[in-house]
Amino acid sequence: MSPTTGPIVRRTAPAAGPAPADRRPAPDPELGLDDVVRAHLPGLLRYATVLTGDPHQAADVVQEVLLRAHRRWRRIALLERPELYLRRMVTNEHLSWRRRWHVRTVRPSSDETLAACAAVIGDHAQQIAEADDLWRRLDELSPRQRAVLVLRYYEDLDDAEIAEILHTSRATVRSHVSHALAALRAQAHPTSRERP
Repeated sequence: MSPTTGPIVRRTAPAAGPAPADRRPAPDPELGLDDVVRAHLPGLLRYATVLTGDPHQAADVVQEVLLRAHRRWRRIALLERPELYLRRMVTNEHLSWRRRWHVRTVRPSSDETLAACAAVIGDHAQQIAEADDLWRRLDELSPRQRAVLVLRYYEDLDDAEIAEILHTSRATVRSHVSHALAALRAQAHPTSRERP
C-alpha cells in the first residue's frame, strides 16, 4: 500500500494552489507604449472628455499623461494592466486643478458644441437638451464624485477598479457614488423635499 500511496501523494502535492488558468497573465515587459496607445487612446480621450467637459482640455490632459508615462514606461510596462494605470494618471491630472494650464474655468458645453459632437442622424433637440442639462448637473458635483460616476457608468468599471484608479478604498468609492447620485436626484427634483 505504501509503495502506491507515496507516488500519488508526491504527484498531487504540487497541484495545490490555483490552477495555471486561474492566474492572471504575467506582465509583458516588452509591451511598448505605442501598442497601448494604439489600443486605448480613443478610450482615454473619451474618458478625459467626460471628466473635463471639454474635448480640447481632455486632449491636453491625455497628452500630458502620455508624456509623463513615456518617461516612466519601463516601470509602468511591468504592471499587470498598464492601461488602467494610464487611466489613473488621467484621473489624477484632471483632479489636480492647480497646474498652470488648468487654471481655466470649465463651463458646461453649449448646445452647439454638443450638437457638433453628436452623430448627425436627425433632429434630436430633446436629447441635446437633456445632455446639456446632465452636463450642467455633473459640473456641480465635486471632481471626485464626477470621476467616480464617469468611471462607474461611462467606463463600466467595478468598485475595485475605480478604487485602484482613484487610489482609495471601495467603501469610499461607494460613498462617492451614493452622494453624487443623491445630489443629481436633488438637482433633478428640487421641490421634492418640500412635498409632505
